[in-house]
Amino acid sequence: MESMYEKLMELPLFQGVSRDKLSELIEKTPFHFVKYTAGEQIVETNEECTHIRFILTGDVRIDLSSANRRVTVSETLVGPNVIGPDYLFGRNTFYPFNATAITDCGVLQIVKSDFINILMSDKVFMFNMLNVLSRNSQKGTFGIMALSSGSIEERLAFIITSLTQRGSKDIKLTYKQKDLCCILGVQRASLVSALERLRKEDIIEYTLSEISVNSREDLLKILHSDEN
Repeated sequence: MESMYEKLMELPLFQGVSRDKLSELIEKTPFHFVKYTAGEQIVETNEECTHIRFILTGDVRIDLSSANRRVTVSETLVGPNVIGPDYLFGRNTFYPFNATAITDCGVLQIVKSDFINILMSDKVFMFNMLNVLSRNSQKGTFGIMALSSGSIEERLAFIITSLTQRGSKDIKLTYKQKDLCCILGVQRASLVSALERLRKEDIIEYTLSEISVNSREDLLKILHSDEN
């Protein structure tokens, strides 16, 4: 039980909450603890987000693909973390990605209606959730500037960071080169030159069909973001 409390208090949406408040919450709210084995699917693309899902232990792989599957962004979320909190509210409440356990995982699921009651029960919970949602929405400000007038590095940084979560690791962008050039609005030679500059700064590694991110934080710095 002690370990569970510690894990919960590390989650971004429970940070700053007192131990007594958390104990009271666990007693009053249906917390569903689910075990997933390595290779088991947790979320399927286009599945409706009816629960908020917290990774307490283990690693989860997120795979987000374009409709034609010619461009894919993947990342690993390590517990404690949260899976796609942006999709619990709003007009579109369907996950755009697959989430798969890559190790044995422990996941806490809370039904949306119960989670709303949690948010309304204490200002700390509400502020934490608002901060998460605001941080994610503010990425668009930097992205619009990068896509309209920024360098290729800025455009690429925006695409990767906007499609991945804070604290994720092993981020990869797989693509057909002509598709990525089309998305960025550049010629192949310009794309390769930009990738080579990022590689020399040890921010990425790349091949003709895949970019591996060494540092998401350094990509955010390119956008002058305060997320990290």
